[in-house]
Amino acid sequence: MKKVEAVVRPDKIGEVKASLSSEGYPSMTVSDVRGRGNQEGMKQSWRGEEYQVDMLNKTKVEVVVPDSEVDSVIEAITEGARTGDIGDGKIFVSPVEKTVRIRTGEEDEEAL
Repeated sequence: MKKVEAVVRPDKIGEVKASLSSEGYPSMTVSDVRGRGNQEGMKQSWRGEEYQVDMLNKTKVEVVVPDSEVDSVIEAITEGARTGDIGDGKIFVSPVEKTVRIRTGEEDEEAL
């Protein structure tokens, strides 16, 4: 099993969710996060004064899937999140050693 974590623009979460659901992945965890990548923030102005915002609001989506479904999940997230502009986000994939459904005690892929 793998955990797919995607950090995306907050305004794209609806499209990411719809894309994942339409591909058969309705289960996900979504968190509001802040961070920065290569763009190192952005300049904004307020009342004529320019200032640097270096920690941008992002949304993190986490999905745990069998190894064979990782590419499909990545494609669905990319389809929903891509604008073509800098700051679209990143996707990370890491191994999951064990999963347990608390209610039933099912483990690993049966718990997904």
